[in-house]
Amino acid sequence: MIDHVMRSDDTQYNAAVDLIGRNLAAGRGGKVAFIDDAGSCTYAQLAERVDRAANLLRALGIRREERIAIAMLDSCDWPALFLGAIKAGVVPVAMNTLLTPADYEYQLRDSRARALFVSEPLAKNFASLQCPDLEHKVIAGPQLDDLLFKAAPKAQAADTKSDDMCFWLYSSGSTGAPKGTVHLHSHLMATAELYARGVLGIRESDVVFSAAKLFFAYGLGNALTFPMAVGATAILMSERPTPDAVFRRLLEKRPSIFYGVPTLYAALLASPSFPEKSKLNLRVCVSAGEALPAQLGKGWTDRTGTEVLDGIGSTEMLHIFLSNRPGDVRYGTTGKPVPGYQVRLVDDQGHVITRPNELGELQINGPTAAIMYWNQREKTKNTFQGPWTRSGDKYSVDEQGYYTYGGRSDDMLKVSGIYVSPVEVEAALITHEAVLEAAVVGAEDENKLVKPKAFIVLKPGQTASDSLKKTLQEHVKSRLAPHKYPRWIEFQKELPKTATGKIQRFKLRG
Repeated sequence: MIDHVMRSDDTQYNAAVDLIGRNLAAGRGGKVAFIDDAGSCTYAQLAERVDRAANLLRALGIRREERIAIAMLDSCDWPALFLGAIKAGVVPVAMNTLLTPADYEYQLRDSRARALFVSEPLAKNFASLQCPDLEHKVIAGPQLDDLLFKAAPKAQAADTKSDDMCFWLYSSGSTGAPKGTVHLHSHLMATAELYARGVLGIRESDVVFSAAKLFFAYGLGNALTFPMAVGATAILMSERPTPDAVFRRLLEKRPSIFYGVPTLYAALLASPSFPEKSKLNLRVCVSAGEALPAQLGKGWTDRTGTEVLDGIGSTEMLHIFLSNRPGDVRYGTTGKPVPGYQVRLVDDQGHVITRPNELGELQINGPTAAIMYWNQREKTKNTFQGPWTRSGDKYSVDEQGYYTYGGRSDDMLKVSGIYVSPVEVEAALITHEAVLEAAVVGAEDENKLVKPKAFIVLKPGQTASDSLKKTLQEHVKSRLAPHKYPRWIEFQKELPKTATGKIQRFKLRG
């Protein structure tokens, strides 16, 4: 199947038809596909709602390849609209639900979306926007239900091909303005076959729960593409992934696969509400979004008895392309390339690095690379270079082929003429018992030389003080080379993060 999906020819292929059709053909129409805060829907019910959504979009006059925006909290309606648009040949644009009105106006104007589907709690953010191409605004709930009820329950699929434009995701903006990242019909199933089946080992009997939301590339695969590819069941949660909210789903819904980000794993481990191992049903967990510090992974395994597969993906590559494997987890590394992807490390002069343990920029060659950033030609050329996609991440690889994250290319610090990875210093800091989270950036000293500066969030019950600063500095010196310790430490109540949990270091630079 994967060869067919990734083949570039004139064969008809529609990602929504594949994801729905394979489950109906396998006799899973009566099986629960999604469980949300209001109830659940079976694969057969989802199939009808997808068809109704496709017909609704056509009734609104939305034509093939035109865009619609989905700014909705995670629920059964999200996959119905997303897949309904794809079945109709319309291009859904998944929107981050935690943005400002100015951000939304930028994305709506940039994508030229003709229709917006928005959850009621988010509608106020769109009330006064001026978007000349936007003709329809539909509120999820009674209005959307009524429109779907009036739409025909059977829809003809658009005659799309594997290489047709399928959906857009906007980059998280952790290093600047978001970019409309354009993906193809073939990309969804390719990630499921290569990573979800090939590495994660997802199966029909699994119940999955992703704290990362559907609008994010990571969450889209976790909670939609992967479970639907094998006929599993996904738990959707509209609220923020606080420790209490996550624990409630882990205990009540008993998922077998859990997906999170490192900052969430840290918060869960620090919570006094952490459940007993015997009350959980987990068989494997996944972390992505940023590097998982070794002690967090080990701490999670100690508390739950399950491994955390740390991996790296990107909006540009759609999902994880470098990952640890079940039964072969090396905490502190990001593992090895996912089958179907090639990776290489390149130095500052553009030469491929062949020596082990040398830092270089990670570049990826694989079948799920986005085709471009919409209307951003120069950034497209800089990132997508022939078959290789630049990640902007620094990595090293050891003699056994395990890759270790070294920070973002634009976050790397040159201290005393030597590269220092902020991630390495952060990892050392959070091994101290008082530290919950840490972010390290470069700051200039009195001689305008760059040195590490740390921003620290303490665990509950810990008190900030000058003596604790000195203790933390000595703690880092005892673990890393002397030039890597933070010259300055500031205590914070919280660190700035994207909606997907990545620490925004650029907001901490003075």
